[in-house]
Amino acid sequence: MGLSYFYSFTAPATKTAQELEKFLRAVEKDALEMGFKPTLVLNAPFDTKERGEFARQFTTGHKFESEKLKGVVLLKEGQIWSHDPATGFCCVIPLHGVLLVVTNEKGHEIVFGFLRYPATLKDLNGKDVVETGIGDRWHYRSFLDSPDPRYRKIVKQFKDAGYLESEKDEYSL
Repeated sequence: MGLSYFYSFTAPATKTAQELEKFLRAVEKDALEMGFKPTLVLNAPFDTKERGEFARQFTTGHKFESEKLKGVVLLKEGQIWSHDPATGFCCVIPLHGVLLVVTNEKGHEIVFGFLRYPATLKDLNGKDVVETGIGDRWHYRSFLDSPDPRYRKIVKQFKDAGYLESEKDEYSL
């Protein structure tokens, strides 16, 4: 069993994608100075099937379970990647992402940033079926398996800006 560094970020719904992009561009500048190369800041809606599939490259989606999703539930297409009717478990596709991708010297890419998910899942007629539990805020959760202090410096920038929701560093336990 290896050690991991877990982090999650959140921003209120009142923050615009442009404001979050501006913040990430400043973090990107520092990441370049720390030796990460290449880097990329992405501000994109995931409003088509292809863009939703693209989002899968850097997120597993918002995972949650609901009694309302047990059995045969016909949801509007493009909201989830998977659905287990026995448990009511599904992975919700984000609507929009504002993300920073940094690449270390070994070519490993790590993603930091914000995703916006739908507050509810809708049926085929557009009627709300269930709340996703994430509300209308921006949110991102991930982890990495590295003791590299540069990643902690990046997460500290999120903390200093008021965006850090949680952090667990198993390397420092």
